[in-house]
Amino acid sequence: MTQQLNPPATPEEQTPAAPRPNGTSKIKALVPGLLVCGSVALAATGINFLLPAVSPLLLAIVIGAIVANTVRLPSSVGPGLTFAAKTLLRLGVALLGLQLVLGDVLGLGFGMILVVVAIVVGGIIGGLFIGQALGIPLARRLLIACGMSICGAAAVAAVDGVIEAEDEDTATAIGTVVIFGTLMIPLIPLLASAMGLSQEMAGLWAGGSIHEVAQVVAAGGMIGGGALTVAVVVKLARVMMLAPVVTFLSIRQRRLTGSSGKRPPIVPLFVVGFIAFALLRSTGALPELVISIGHQLQVIFLTVAMSALGLGVKLAVMRNVGWRPFVQAAATTVLVAGIALGGILLVR
Repeated sequence: MTQQLNPPATPEEQTPAAPRPNGTSKIKALVPGLLVCGSVALAATGINFLLPAVSPLLLAIVIGAIVANTVRLPSSVGPGLTFAAKTLLRLGVALLGLQLVLGDVLGLGFGMILVVVAIVVGGIIGGLFIGQALGIPLARRLLIACGMSICGAAAVAAVDGVIEAEDEDTATAIGTVVIFGTLMIPLIPLLASAMGLSQEMAGLWAGGSIHEVAQVVAAGGMIGGGALTVAVVVKLARVMMLAPVVTFLSIRQRRLTGSSGKRPPIVPLFVVGFIAFALLRSTGALPELVISIGHQLQVIFLTVAMSALGLGVKLAVMRNVGWRPFVQAAATTVLVAGIALGGILLVR
């Protein structure tokens, strides 16, 4: 009987296949970047403890940008930075819904709610036209317009999740939000005082025109106690507009993409979470302890996420994009503030 020999193994068969990354290795890959983001976030939190008027989120962006432009970070930090800038940010935006009480927003009155809608819609459309006139690419001008009109860096990152934008588009929009939002903190109280506006009117204007929630809190505190509460409520009403805007842009992106390519969900999961948390908070059923823990987690997630976004802001990139985005951001800021002031004077 002749014994049949197996053919010799080919080189491909002799070389074992590379093991697929498992859950543990994926987590390990995130560690370097998360450690860097966490360090920046801790520094921002420490400065905020000493200077409570300065937002830890804005500090995280600024410190992250300083680190990114002075220290050569290894490529190993990439996965962790991406995770923080996307996943943690979306978790933070979802938890932002716990700050919203629909009754407070409805308490502004129908006229003021219409003003908020006009601020967001008018700011986005006007910002897009301004950017188009300046020859700015669509994704970049859309991110800038949404950041100025809704809720700053969180809006930029949320919109970035459902449209096709380059890293330099996001970095540019984040940079303009930091610059012009910070300038608005002392400017709105000074202008309100010069025009003789009451504290309530000045608070409404601050909430309707300043980009970040934390920036609104800082400006409202400068105006006075009577302004702070209404300023925050108006600002949170603008934050509520994030859900319909992102959903609209997601549906638009799906139509543009068609059946080919990666299509975003009709309603992104973090938007669903944002709405669900807002509804839960509005029922009054959540214990204060749960709301407090949720708020702390939201601040942690967003601070770490803003650290990652700041670490992506490179001065070389900002120089390459030129002066046009800054003109769009400045003009859109003025437009949003003008719509807010005009609307408030009409309905109050």
